[in-house]
Amino acid sequence: MASNPAAGCLANGENKPGRGSGSGCSSRHRTESECDVAPNLKSLARLCSRDEEERAAALEELSQGVLLCLGLDQHGSARLSELTLLHLLRLSRSCPLQEVRGRATELLRTAQEQGVEVPRALASGPSAFIPAKEILKEGPDQDILIESFLSMGRVDHITMVMALHPAYLSCFLRTQHALLEMDGPLPRPWRHYIVVMAAARHHCSYAVQQHSAGFLEAGGEESWLSGLQHAPTKLRSLQTLNKLLAHRPWLITQKHVQELVCPGADPRWSLAELIHAVVLMAHAHSLCSFVWGCGVNPEPDHIGGYTFQLPSPIHPAHSPQCPAHEDGRQEIVDGAMEVEVLMQRMVELQLQEEECTQEEMVTRFERERSESIPTAVVRGAPPDLVLRLVEDQEFRYEDFAPKGEQSPNTMRAQDYSWEDHGFSLVNRLLPDMGQLLDEKFQVVSNLTYNRMAMHEDVDTHTLRKALWNYIHCLYGIRYDDYDYGSVNVLLERSLKVFVKTMACHPEQTTARVYHDFWRHFRQSEKVHANLIVMEARLQAALLYVLRAITHYMR
Repeated sequence: MASNPAAGCLANGENKPGRGSGSGCSSRHRTESECDVAPNLKSLARLCSRDEEERAAALEELSQGVLLCLGLDQHGSARLSELTLLHLLRLSRSCPLQEVRGRATELLRTAQEQGVEVPRALASGPSAFIPAKEILKEGPDQDILIESFLSMGRVDHITMVMALHPAYLSCFLRTQHALLEMDGPLPRPWRHYIVVMAAARHHCSYAVQQHSAGFLEAGGEESWLSGLQHAPTKLRSLQTLNKLLAHRPWLITQKHVQELVCPGADPRWSLAELIHAVVLMAHAHSLCSFVWGCGVNPEPDHIGGYTFQLPSPIHPAHSPQCPAHEDGRQEIVDGAMEVEVLMQRMVELQLQEEECTQEEMVTRFERERSESIPTAVVRGAPPDLVLRLVEDQEFRYEDFAPKGEQSPNTMRAQDYSWEDHGFSLVNRLLPDMGQLLDEKFQVVSNLTYNRMAMHEDVDTHTLRKALWNYIHCLYGIRYDDYDYGSVNVLLERSLKVFVKTMACHPEQTTARVYHDFWRHFRQSEKVHANLIVMEARLQAALLYVLRAITHYMR
């Protein structure tokens, strides 16, 4: 996410496709008569001023610049640059300041009346799975959206969906800002490029485009985005760690760390640089889970997010990269009974006094870990802008304990945990980051509104804990003091399918998988489940790589 709004807009417009469907080569090159509103790039940044008078002046300056461009040619041949048009489209769709959003809409309408081909957004809202009216109905916090716009120059679709849970969103934005923008051992362009490399592992064109823009805005070399072979050797040396973190973090060992940081390594990473890089990669992998798990649509100024073509009355346009359009919404069925059964099971577990032996606890863990949960879905090939940034494309997720094979040793939380080991290591090598991550883990773990579906005053602690521990179970992490029989009681199969898909191979998430679980729950509750999966996955991956670093440092 660009911190300089004007520069970020430029970056997002680099190599944009032409007046078609948001892909392919430009069919309309800029001419001398095509105005790029260059004087107004400064005013675009000033639209994010906290001073209302300055914002008003910037808005007027932008308006005059656009109208001036429209007046340069005779009626019917006026030109605005594609960059400016996409800028206006984004502001008209997602700016939380009504006066800016309204003016951008008005300017696009005026341009269209003057004969300019105006882009339109392909998506009706930030999520393909959650109707826009549902997100609005459940009341996203406008204050936090305004703060996001003033701080970053845009309110992206991830922010809009997360705004259903403002307390979490605040933590998320602080952590991401610190990772990408604050002082640290890695240069800013490298940080965004590492996120791009990580997002490409999950074929997440949304995150690849978002952080490619941030990379260019930070001064990154554009050729690096055309393929990993153009990036520095030092960045390419992260590829093994990147693919293991994304798909099988339990295979990470001290040797992988040693190859990067030992005195003879060429190029050599410092421990502080490596910690920064692995947190960035794990953050990106888990964020891809959220993007796919919530069906986040491309941004209006992303490839796949806009078109210059008129809508077809027979075949409405939609984003080819959007996971929701593979399946229609499943026919609505009455899920009220499922809610009642879940409520009863939660109460019974909270009242249960029976204690299991340690052997029985281990047996229940192994049963959950080895349960067969089918998730494979045949998907179309990802776009070239993603594939050219992936090495060893065939390396994917495999179950921690495949049937008939010797499984790796389980990580016992009592032997290596975030609270006792990971937190202090991150904080020592990347000051304050451990605290930020810990705050985020705590917020999502404790987040509750004391309600469930149509019921109020509900203690959801056992359900939230079952979700978190199930994800760690999938990653081979066991808590000796937790009864994994609770997972089987509280998480019905369709929820397990969703959780495993989202946590282990999120690029296979479909609308059907999303709509099949918790059919009677609020959309905000399903987003809450997404947040738990995202953060539990992040912590699990970090635990494996931090344990390897700890072993190296001994």
